[in-house]
Amino acid sequence: MMKKEDLRIVYMGTPDFAVEALRCLVEGGYNVVGVITMPDKPAGRGHKLQFSPVKQYALEQNLPLLQPEKLKDEAFVQALRDWKADLQIVVAFRMLPEVVWNMPRLGTFNLHASLLPQYRGAAPINWAVINGDTETGITTFFLCHEIDTGEVIQQVRIPIADTDNVGIVHDKLMMLGGKLVTETVDAILSDAVKPIPQEEMVVVGELRPAPKIFKETCCIDWNQPVKRIYDFIRGLSPYPAAWSELVQPDGEVVVMKIFETEKIIKSHQFTPGTLLTDGKSYIHIAATDGFIGIHALQLPGKKRLRTDELLRGFRLTEEFRMA
Repeated sequence: MMKKEDLRIVYMGTPDFAVEALRCLVEGGYNVVGVITMPDKPAGRGHKLQFSPVKQYALEQNLPLLQPEKLKDEAFVQALRDWKADLQIVVAFRMLPEVVWNMPRLGTFNLHASLLPQYRGAAPINWAVINGDTETGITTFFLCHEIDTGEVIQQVRIPIADTDNVGIVHDKLMMLGGKLVTETVDAILSDAVKPIPQEEMVVVGELRPAPKIFKETCCIDWNQPVKRIYDFIRGLSPYPAAWSELVQPDGEVVVMKIFETEKIIKSHQFTPGTLLTDGKSYIHIAATDGFIGIHALQLPGKKRLRTDELLRGFRLTEEFRMA
């Protein structure tokens, strides 16, 4: 059996979620011969180029680095070949062309933040929380032609608490993911992998997709039951954040981001979106079967505040309403 120090690994990833698995490989003594991440992007008011979290870590560890614009570019493909990888690992990166994922002799595997085949797509953690799931997990699987459809290697399940937001679930899965990636490499090294086709896996309920989330996706529909709105808000908190338009008495509209809420199930006659407040300590917004109690929110140009903090500096009355 090949030793982990001799197995040549190329790692691909970009955001914070992908750093933990790379760190586990490096600190675990695995032979990471190169890292691939997205090109630097301008960010902030000064539009300064910003390194991805994976690039920052790779530079700190003096790991060879590539940042291709196009994954089919001949110069990139040749540079990748020159690393002579035995195995490639992908965590939160991009869809790879076959010329890339089919290159190593042991294949390419991906770490995906769902219990595949459930939640194939770009935002699996968000959608699991938005849909009110009580369980999620992580999966390693071999890449093939269709995105997120390859044979499953290993899975780990975790519960989702009713109070968890997407940030909490993200961090739990990130830490578990680092461990699962090294366990998957060890299983491949010891020839103990028996991959399972996804179509043979038992799935409870319908298969749900996990498409990319855009600003429009995050708009709250108050014409929904309390539980659905509550789950929607925590499934987008702290980022990118659910929002709604706050209509002031003079008709001016401002966007309110909402981060923390509580469920208040109660019969009422108010139109969904009606805002109730004492102007001091609470904001309740009507849904179809009760109210959403707002605990943390943000107005344009302001920092995130608790409700009582915001009400001390912003005059809010019941003449306001949510669009």
